[in-house]
Amino acid sequence: MERIVKVTRRGQTTIPLEIRRRHRIREGTRLVVSDREDEIVMRPVPDLEDLAGSLSKFASVKEIYEILDEMEREEE
Repeated sequence: MERIVKVTRRGQTTIPLEIRRRHRIREGTRLVVSDREDEIVMRPVPDLEDLAGSLSKFASVKEIYEILDEMEREEE
C-alpha cells in the first residue's frame, strides 16, 4: 500500500489513517526510522506490554519504562 504524504517545513508528516489502523499506530506510539540507501522505512516499536511475558523475570513493565526513560534522558 503506497500513499503520497506531504512534509511540513518542520519535517512532520501524517501517516494515513488506514496505515495507522493496520499497524495499530496511535498517539504516543514509538516508531523506528531507518535510512536505507534510497528509501526511508518506519516501523512501530512493540509495546512493552506485548513483551511483558518475556521480560517479566528481569523487571516489571513499570521498571522497564523507567529504565528506558532514563536511557532516553542520558542520550540528550
